Amino acid sequence: MRRPRGEPGPRAPRPTEGATCAGPGESWSPSPNSMLRVLLSAQTSPARLSGLLLIPPVQPCCLGPSKWGDRPVGGGPSAGPVQGLQRLLEQAKSPGELLRWLGQNPSKVRAHHYSVALRRLGQLLGSRPRPPPVEQVTLQDLSQLIIRNCPSFDIHTIHVCLHLAVLLGFPSDGPLVCALEQERRLRLPPKPPPPLQPLLRGGQGLEAALSCPRFLRYPRQHLISSLAEARPEELTPHVMVLLAQHLARHRLREPQLLEAIAHFLVVQETQLSSKVVQKLVLPFGRLNYLPLEQQFMPCLERILAREAGVAPLATVNILMSLCQLRCLPFRALHFVFSPGFINYISGTPHALIVRRYLSLLDTAVELELPGYRGPRLPRRQQVPIFPQPLITDRARCKYSHKDIVAEGLRQLLGEEKYRQDLTVPPGYCTDFLLCASSSGAVLPVRTQDPFLPYPPRVVLVLRERWHFCRDGRVLLGSRALRERHLGLMGYQLLPLPFEELESQRGLPQLKSYLRQKLQALGLRWGPEGG
Repeated sequence: MRRPRGEPGPRAPRPTEGATCAGPGESWSPSPNSMLRVLLSAQTSPARLSGLLLIPPVQPCCLGPSKWGDRPVGGGPSAGPVQGLQRLLEQAKSPGELLRWLGQNPSKVRAHHYSVALRRLGQLLGSRPRPPPVEQVTLQDLSQLIIRNCPSFDIHTIHVCLHLAVLLGFPSDGPLVCALEQERRLRLPPKPPPPLQPLLRGGQGLEAALSCPRFLRYPRQHLISSLAEARPEELTPHVMVLLAQHLARHRLREPQLLEAIAHFLVVQETQLSSKVVQKLVLPFGRLNYLPLEQQFMPCLERILAREAGVAPLATVNILMSLCQLRCLPFRALHFVFSPGFINYISGTPHALIVRRYLSLLDTAVELELPGYRGPRLPRRQQVPIFPQPLITDRARCKYSHKDIVAEGLRQLLGEEKYRQDLTVPPGYCTDFLLCASSSGAVLPVRTQDPFLPYPPRVVLVLRERWHFCRDGRVLLGSRALRERHLGLMGYQLLPLPFEELESQRGLPQLKSYLRQKLQALGLRWGPEGG
C-alpha cells in the first residue's frame, strides 16, 4: 500500500548512548582481548585459514547499525515484531541479555538477527571504560544457537556471521566457525569440469609451454624434460625458435638448452633459411655463450655463404651475434663490406640499422682482427653505433643507480669534471667519462665535439643487475662487447658492480665509495689535483 504524501517513513533504529557504534566511513577497533583471541585463533590449519581469506570484505570493521540489520536477509518481510526484536538486540546491555532475547522469542527470530547479535556482542566487548563480564557458557550457548539455525541462512548472512565470528575471536577450528564455513561451501556454485586437453608430449608440450602467456611459471627443468622427451620429428624450427627467443628474452644461460639449439641447427642446416637461423643464433650472442658443438661455426659459415645475397638484414644480424662471440668469419666479412652489398642495402628500408651494424663490425675488425686484409666499410658510410643509451637501460632507468652516482660525482668532483651518457668514437655511449692528465689530475671534460680525441680517460661503467645473464656472473654479449672495445681503444674502465652500489647506505657512504675507487686508480682532484 502506498504511503500518503507527507507521511514520514519508518525511522531507522537508533543505538543507545553507551554503544560504541561506528558511523559511516568509520572503522571499529576490537578490544585488545578480542584481537588477542583473533591472533591466538590463527593457529589453525593453512587450508582453513585460506578458506577464511576467501570471505568477501563486507564492511568487516563496521559493527554499528547498518544495512545488515535493516533488511531481513533470508528471513521474510520486515514485520513489526521482527523489527522490534532487532531493536532489543541492538540495545542489549550484556551478552547474557543477547542470549535471552534470542532464546525467548524463537518464533520471531530471523536469520539476520544472529548477525545483529554478533555485531552487538562486538560492541559490548569494545565498550568503554570497562566491558561487561562474559561467561564462557554464554558464548557457547550463543554458538550453539547459530550452529543449529545456520542451515536456514542465506549466503549473505553466512558471510556476515562468519566474518564477525572471526573478528570476535571465536577459534577458527572451533565448532561455530567450522559450521558456518561448511554452510558457505555448500552454497558455492559448483565448478565446471575442466575441458579435456589432449596429452601433450615432447615438442608439442614444449611449444605449449613456451607459447603460454604465463611462461615464467614454467621452471627451466620443465623445458629441459620436454625437450628430452621430444622425438626428432617433433622439434620443428618453430618450436626451436620459440625456445631461443625465450632464453634470449629472459637472459637464461642454460647450457643444455643452448647446446640442443646448436645441435638442431647443425642437423637441419640444409632446411633452414637465414631468417630462421638469425633467430636461432640470437641467444648465443646475447648470452655470451659459444656452444661446444664442433660443427656450429662451419655450419653457420656455409649458411652465410648460401644465404647472404638473399636476406641482407638476416645476414648482418647473424654476424652481429658472432661478433659478440668473437667468431667473425672472414668470407662473410668480405661479402658485407663489398661495394655491391653496401650499394644494395642503401636503397632498402632498413639501410640505417644495417649501416650501424656494419659500423660496429668494422670497429670489431679494426680492434680484434689484425689479420683481416679484405675490404672495409668506407668512412663516408660509417655512422655512430649506439648514439644513445640502450633501450633496456632507458626502460629500467627508475631502477638504475645512475642518478645517485651522478649526484655523488657532482658533489665529489664538480659538474665540469665528468660527463654522463657521452658518446665517444665509434659511437659507444659511456655511463660516466672522466678526463685525466698524465699525472692523474682530473681535468674538465670538453664537449664541443664528442668525437674529438681526449687525453687518457677513465670510463665509469655501471654494471646493473640486468646487464648480466640471469642467476649468473656472465655479462650479456652486448655489454661484454662494449667494455672489450672501449678497453682496446685505450680507455681505462672502472666497473661499478650493482652489489657494491646496493650496499651503500645513503649519499655520504656512496661518495666515500667513489672516492676510494677513483683514488685507487691514482686520480687526484680538488686543490691538490689542479
